[in-house]
Amino acid sequence: MPRKIKLTVSPALSPVESIVQRVDETQAGSPRADGIRTGFPSIDRTLGGGFRRQDLIVLGGDVGSGKSSLALGIALRAAQSGTTTLFLSGEMSEERVLERALAIEGRASVDDLRSARLDDLGRSAVGAAAVRIRDLPLRVQPISGLDPDEIERALATEAPARTLLVVDSIQQVWAAAQDVDERIGEAVRTLKRIALEQDIAVLCVAHLPRLLPRRRDPRPTLDDFGGLGTVKQLADVVLAIYREEMYQPGRGMEGATELIVGKNRNGATGFVDLYFYQRWLRFEDMLEPDR
Repeated sequence: MPRKIKLTVSPALSPVESIVQRVDETQAGSPRADGIRTGFPSIDRTLGGGFRRQDLIVLGGDVGSGKSSLALGIALRAAQSGTTTLFLSGEMSEERVLERALAIEGRASVDDLRSARLDDLGRSAVGAAAVRIRDLPLRVQPISGLDPDEIERALATEAPARTLLVVDSIQQVWAAAQDVDERIGEAVRTLKRIALEQDIAVLCVAHLPRLLPRRRDPRPTLDDFGGLGTVKQLADVVLAIYREEMYQPGRGMEGATELIVGKNRNGATGFVDLYFYQRWLRFEDMLEPDR
């Protein structure tokens, strides 16, 4: 009579056990399985390793503060670390976005790029930057109106192994409401849903409709994002750019930037010191500048 073999099936891990297993399998100091490095060491440390999948990160700032440049800089650095990244622009064509990317990576003036005034050294730097950008897992796509269905189609076709979606800007995301605050609120809910359903991190640029530059302290607050409090409630991380030189000319160091972490659902708030090379549209970490 054939001998019966008893099969032992391990029960599926509970959610709590899965978390503990992930912690046990992760070496100290190594990236989290759901983490996405921004490429700015001080930001990554403050956020406990960078962005996380399923999170909505909102990056705001005054007009001319460099918020779109910082978002593009993060997209470039994330792609350089191997993160598949999709950059959707409702405000610029693909050519304009890539022109800015070349300026950031090649440390060149956008005006010099457009007017072909680069010297030999500049041409060499931009050429090398073009090669690097060409080989990155980064896709740039302009979408007029940023309809949610278009966003999800773009994710499926342009970045099937998607991890990071960058949207510039939240005001360009299509919404049925007519009121500005209601439109922002609807856009926030849409992007948070996409982050959860698609298992990606979503970084979205935002203007600050409630910011009053002439108030005693013009540093952006959570209430400045508007949207009837939806940014404050639904975003997992809220970042805001503050450059003193914009409000008090002659005071502070030119280019010095406070990146304010106004909300961090999974960690501490505070601020990070960055430096903005406005001529190149490039941000760098003040504590660990690029070489």
